[in-house]
Amino acid sequence: MTLAQLSTDQKTAALIEALPYICEYVGKTIVVKVGGSVGEEGTVLDDVVWLKRLGINPVLVHGGGPQISDRLSQLGVETRFVEGRRFTDEQTLEVVHEVLMRINGAFVSYLNGHKIPAWGCNGLDGEMLQARLRDERLGLVGEVAAVNLRPIKSLVEQGYVVVIAPLAAGPDSQPLNVNADTVAGEVARALGAEKLVLFTDVPGVLDREGAVLPELSREQVERMLDDGTIRGGMIPKIQACLRALETVPRVHVLDGRVPHALIRELFTTEGVGTMLTSFRVPGSEFRVESATSMHNAERGTRNAEQATGKGTSV
Repeated sequence: MTLAQLSTDQKTAALIEALPYICEYVGKTIVVKVGGSVGEEGTVLDDVVWLKRLGINPVLVHGGGPQISDRLSQLGVETRFVEGRRFTDEQTLEVVHEVLMRINGAFVSYLNGHKIPAWGCNGLDGEMLQARLRDERLGLVGEVAAVNLRPIKSLVEQGYVVVIAPLAAGPDSQPLNVNADTVAGEVARALGAEKLVLFTDVPGVLDREGAVLPELSREQVERMLDDGTIRGGMIPKIQACLRALETVPRVHVLDGRVPHALIRELFTTEGVGTMLTSFRVPGSEFRVESATSMHNAERGTRNAEQATGKGTSV
């Protein structure tokens, strides 16, 4: 059903449902991690446009893994992964830089084209992201050691959507390749963002039977990492979530294939994907409950926090 097909009553009901949430997030910062293609990102960038128009401050971190792999393949360079992270030598790093900045420009151009002022950068600019070598097995791959918030906050205050490519300054300012999920988690943690949202191409965090888990506590996630339920490319995403939860109240792993997943997550009672919190989820066993009931519980908790003045803001 399109917007034009909705009745006036349906449109009014949707607006009334969304207004309290819009008011809650106005002026707040939300860090959003997306993939590396404007076209393949579906409606995510359109949702970012709407967030900014509504007075919310999205900070965008993007990846580019598939595009980097394609470019390396074109050049005849073998791609190798260790624990879900790309092995990076000097030749690979040159390609990574080239591809990431091309993607960064495309995202900035898309947002600017929709009358949303955007500022593209990477962690090398002003040494926004300072990193140490993560593991010699990975080559020139960094682990974020510090986030310089001055340029990010300054740009946000000037009204820009900051679009960050995951490169960082290592020892002696050596450029390092950093996992985009890791960058998003560290930026959100440093900012004390209202939310961190990681988009992926799966429905959310899955249990051993492949069912989506709508809500998880920190201790449940740590147990799933220990027993191997969370594996492969999901590991760096979840590690980023755990880091962010040190200052960010809630983190979301959303299915980017769902139309307008970001708008649905923020402004409706219908959740999408998995929500991670630092709070203990009632009951010791994993349960697969309806996304709506879990999301309603989140809304109730957040409204209670607002009433008592315990909500977290930037």
